[in-house]
Amino acid sequence: MVQRDLDGFFESYLEKDPLFLNKKIIQSNYTPEEIPHRDKEIDSVASILAPALRLDRPSNIFIYGKTGTGKTLTVKYVLTRLGTLCEKKSINVKFVYINCKLKRVADTEYRLIAQIIRELGSDVPATGLPTDEVYKLFFDMLPSKTQLLILVLDEIDQLVGKAGDEILYNLTRINSDLHNCQISLIGISNDLVFSNNLDPRVKSSLSEEELVFPPYNAVQLQDILRHRSTLAFRENSIEDGVIEKCAAYAAREHGDARRALELLRVSGELAERQNSNKIKMKHLDMAEEKIERDRLVDIISTQPKQHQVVLYSIIKLYIDSKSKSIFTGDAYEYYKTVVKKVHLRPLTQRRFSDIVAELDMLGIICARVVSKGRYGRTKEIGIDIPEQNLKDIEKLLEDIFS
Repeated sequence: MVQRDLDGFFESYLEKDPLFLNKKIIQSNYTPEEIPHRDKEIDSVASILAPALRLDRPSNIFIYGKTGTGKTLTVKYVLTRLGTLCEKKSINVKFVYINCKLKRVADTEYRLIAQIIRELGSDVPATGLPTDEVYKLFFDMLPSKTQLLILVLDEIDQLVGKAGDEILYNLTRINSDLHNCQISLIGISNDLVFSNNLDPRVKSSLSEEELVFPPYNAVQLQDILRHRSTLAFRENSIEDGVIEKCAAYAAREHGDARRALELLRVSGELAERQNSNKIKMKHLDMAEEKIERDRLVDIISTQPKQHQVVLYSIIKLYIDSKSKSIFTGDAYEYYKTVVKKVHLRPLTQRRFSDIVAELDMLGIICARVVSKGRYGRTKEIGIDIPEQNLKDIEKLLEDIFS
């Protein structure tokens, strides 16, 4: 077998004009100098937090909206500018940002408080102390570190899902135990109905101010993409129509700017790999397929084993029957044969139906209740996985079980 001349390949790669000038600009964790179409939201957050400049505790804020609507970006943008002014004027305000979705950061009350302590510059063991002792360490260190702490809990619904809402109650009531320091909370969530399920005491304390971020429309997404692409790519490197189609893709996905930027970035990477001097429509279509496949693989591979067996049963029945939809009863009977082959204990039909509902919420399948007349009601299940990815997902699940 003839080995590829890698030295020559890398040399020729360096000699090419890159499509990207600065790839960071179209990555999701980049905070731009300007945030288009969020002036109203920026002004609202800024006006709520402004009392911090006088060391008055701002109201707690609860911000919600769908993924990619600029919630985290707006909060970080305002806090960055507020922090710069506080530093310039020697105002003793600290900001702590915690993404509650990250593993081993906010999955227990202990870990969350320990992480806040670390962010403020002190140390605490990862485990081993009683939770009350960690709180005491937190209380004792606060006055020496700051007079006002603004704590941002991003993906706050993930925190409550793992640790319960008692922790939010403790955090919202913490100021009554502090004398020389105050804490203000900013909660951010993609779940529009998250606060409805909170303990009324927590909800009233946390949601002193509520802000809803609406989805971007296709025209707004085009503005965002054009603004970032002029900084991220070299001139004339994007074919006409690509920006518009990219925005349309993302607008279809609930106005998700993060997804729009990811699509454009992956399109650029695929174009470079094909030695193209422009990002073309075909690269955008390839990027859409790749991102969807990667998203599905990530979601499915992290599901509990029983969820994977239920999904595999539905997919196999869907492929074998060549039907556009199947019914829960048929899927459950098929599941009972599959689950024995992978040496797991069969679930009850009720629990099976619960898992079907959870997979529906993840956007992998779609399930709707239909009436069968005098035979009662059942769920009709369809597959939301693109046809071109179906065989890949089937193979992924088979590999997991083997």
